[in-house]
Amino acid sequence: MLYEYGHIGILVLIALIFPIGALATSWALQFVNIRPTSKPDVVRDDIYECGLRTEGPSRVQFNFRFYYIALLFVLLDVEIVFLFPWALVFDDVGWVGYGKGMLFIGTFVIGGVYAWRKRALEWRL
Repeated sequence: MLYEYGHIGILVLIALIFPIGALATSWALQFVNIRPTSKPDVVRDDIYECGLRTEGPSRVQFNFRFYYIALLFVLLDVEIVFLFPWALVFDDVGWVGYGKGMLFIGTFVIGGVYAWRKRALEWRL
């Protein structure tokens, strides 16, 4: 059992060495003056957008529906990713696997009906 967790521990250690090493190197290089210091500059601090000055406010509020539709797309995409392996082993899972798959699909159908009844999928401006 310790042997199996040892592999995970080594991977976690490697995963921690890289970001900590990058931060330590950056911190150490500031004392050697290799890393350039940033001086305030009007041109550098100016907003850059395709080489043109911005017209109007730079912060534009987007409709929440854009994010909502994108989130629904990702959610349904993940559902397909989980249903594909289930469909491949459909003959081997038996009735228990069939019931779990139907429960998974039913959860999404109930959620979709709920969103439809709440008019969450209609685009109103």
